[in-house]
Amino acid sequence: MKPNVVILTCHDLGRFLGAYGREVETDRIDEFSEDGVIFDNNFATAPQCSPSRGSIMTGKYPHNHGLMGLAHEGYGWELNEGEKTLPQYLKEAGYETHLFGLQHESEDPYSLGYEYVHGPGVGERRVEPTTGEFLNFLDEREGHREDRPLFVSIGFFEPHRPYGLDDYDNEDSENVTPPPFLPDNEGVREDLSGLYGMIYQVDESTGRIIDGLKEHGIYENTLFVFTVDHGIAMPRAKGTCYDPGVGTALIMAGPGGLAVGRRLRELISNVDLAPTILDYVGLEVPDEMDGRSFLPLLRGEEYVERDHLFLEMTWHDKYAPVRAIRTEKYKYIANFTEKPQVYLPADIYYSPAGEEVREEYYGAERPAEELYDLTEDPLETDNLADRPAMGDIKLKLRRKLVNWMRRTDDPLLERDVPPTEEQKRTLEETDFEN
Repeated sequence: MKPNVVILTCHDLGRFLGAYGREVETDRIDEFSEDGVIFDNNFATAPQCSPSRGSIMTGKYPHNHGLMGLAHEGYGWELNEGEKTLPQYLKEAGYETHLFGLQHESEDPYSLGYEYVHGPGVGERRVEPTTGEFLNFLDEREGHREDRPLFVSIGFFEPHRPYGLDDYDNEDSENVTPPPFLPDNEGVREDLSGLYGMIYQVDESTGRIIDGLKEHGIYENTLFVFTVDHGIAMPRAKGTCYDPGVGTALIMAGPGGLAVGRRLRELISNVDLAPTILDYVGLEVPDEMDGRSFLPLLRGEEYVERDHLFLEMTWHDKYAPVRAIRTEKYKYIANFTEKPQVYLPADIYYSPAGEEVREEYYGAERPAEELYDLTEDPLETDNLADRPAMGDIKLKLRRKLVNWMRRTDDPLLERDVPPTEEQKRTLEETDFEN
């Protein structure tokens, strides 16, 4: 029988895990990473949920799959009509397809190719009920297993804001360590204390899910994928194309000769995940997918690595269009409208951390172009776009970015992308200026 596939996707986590060098205790995920393959340079196509999750599920960039904004009530973005998703491809190949917890690709989860939707499948679905539903499913399935392989998507709401809720074992603000791209102040520490609490629960529940698969004899024939939609909901992360906004965890383990126990530094885009999974289970990768399989890399075989990847953002709670290209050494960002120096999505804008930086980030406008040397300036603070010595590099990256936009019919190259009707209504009710 073909291997099962389980994808666990967290919300707003980035790489904020012990396995990625953060000073937060995530023992169960760290343990899993030691038995699998951990990707140090996996990036989301977009720094917000629906566009990025759409890329995971379709193998396409957001402006190609249609989710150029958020796909839930009040925003109204949906996948293009007829767009095929990973669960649809696997369902057609004989897989039994299940959704547990959160998804953010459609108001109708059944349209995504799931035969079974456990819980509402959209919006706020937290760790505890989602984990319980999945473990109950394993128990109920024990006595009457079908011969079909499983595809299971598990979506955790956490660690999405709001932080500091009583439901979590929140850390003392004195015990948190702000990442280097954030200032060390009271507001940041207050938010991080709540973020830590949510991450602790994500870690515990991930371990429980893996334990359940093992107890029921399923794990040994399962490709288990732990990943994230985008960066943490903190300033200069979520909602930006800086690395803290698009750098995401990806850890994979399963049968079939995977090179377990390895850390891989090759550039990976989450647009590559769907092609890789299809390749892994022996299905042909559709030509219309933008991504490409990295299965040879996963197995420790010869692999032609990426020398660049593309990033984009169009709509979030505001119109903030950005396109970017990242290589191992450089990042070039093209900003298409006037906006603050650093855009803050609404959940961050009103947060304690957002209040600390709002005056600084909204006191100037962002430049039309940004260029960073990621080797010398990993925090992306020294914009080299206007340096004469960097002109050739900037031109080369700009050409690659524009050629990609042309090749993929990116509407932003020719015009502004208008809001949906739901987005128009939402904007009328929004009072913050960003």
